[in-house]
Amino acid sequence: MNKIIFIVVTFLLSSCAGVTPIQLASKSKSPFENASFGGETVILDQPTKSSEEVYRIFRKAATGFVSLQTVRENAEQASSTFCEGKNKTMHGLVETAAKPPYILGNFPRIELVFECIEKTENRNHNLVVGKYEKLTALKKLLDEGVLTKQEFEKEKAKVLAEN
Repeated sequence: MNKIIFIVVTFLLSSCAGVTPIQLASKSKSPFENASFGGETVILDQPTKSSEEVYRIFRKAATGFVSLQTVRENAEQASSTFCEGKNKTMHGLVETAAKPPYILGNFPRIELVFECIEKTENRNHNLVVGKYEKLTALKKLLDEGVLTKQEFEKEKAKVLAEN
């Protein structure tokens, strides 16, 4: 009897996790649209002119006990792996994250809109990657409550203004 209960509980918990495939942003809809619990959107960077296509990845935790940071890292890793498969580098454009409290079905969720850009060793590419890393670090500080929304916006403007 205990085995049956364990199997049922495991099945129910695993079915709650949201792992959707990476899709073209132009042919897919954001899961945050018309959702009961909205999210906070942050523009990370502008698309590059060499970009061919923009993609969307969405990840959702199975429970409210998983941190938003863990869900974010999962989405970033999956998008980086996707671009690596194309022999390119992931370049984040927009991030939308669920707002706490993570209760009553509002589990940590994240959507990352990104593009795959050519791998180059030039200075501009390093700046693009550096900007994304800085913006991601700032967003993490905002989510953890270290920065206020105003401080985040001020620091974000500084990073985006860098050459």
